[in-house]
Amino acid sequence: MGATSADVSNEVTGVILAGGKARRMGGADKGLVTVNDRPMIAYVIDALRPQVADILISANRNRDSYGEFGYPVFADDNTGFQGPLAGIVAGMQAARTRYIAVAPCDSPLLSGDIVQRLHVALSGAGLRIAVAHDGERLQNVFALLDTRLLDDLRNYLDEGGRKVDHWYAGPGYATADCSDIYETFSNINAPADRKVLEEKLALRTADG
Repeated sequence: MGATSADVSNEVTGVILAGGKARRMGGADKGLVTVNDRPMIAYVIDALRPQVADILISANRNRDSYGEFGYPVFADDNTGFQGPLAGIVAGMQAARTRYIAVAPCDSPLLSGDIVQRLHVALSGAGLRIAVAHDGERLQNVFALLDTRLLDDLRNYLDEGGRKVDHWYAGPGYATADCSDIYETFSNINAPADRKVLEEKLALRTADG
């Protein structure tokens, strides 16, 4: 019999990645951008909270603002906005659980069962990384990772590596089929995307 949702959540810390520069959004801090009058990260927190034992926020800017959500906020050890892997390694260092589940701060339609899906994929393959797949491509910042990979990831960054999928390929990874929850991966990459996302969130609210 597989692990229950409660069993899985006790082993996982949610790490919300809010450390990017958001160049296509004019440098706006995307987690704090409001959609239907709520910061996007608030939706992510609401979705992750029942799925994990704890939540950490990786942010290089506006740390006081992120701290108002009531969870620990930490910056990357490495400077210069080195990408999501820097946030992941910092999350691994801070987490007290065996796994971390990472998600970006600008994914307000995050599924309520994505951690369970990732854990099933990881356990079934006997690997230490599971990554969401939307049916068309890998969504590499929606992932479940074994924190025992910390030294391996540190070494990759120290050697100048930055590409998430390239590092995943080293230890090997399982893919979790998330094609039926494709909207989980909806975000805002440009100001025009905001209206579309607001409409999707309004429909979700109307559907209960």
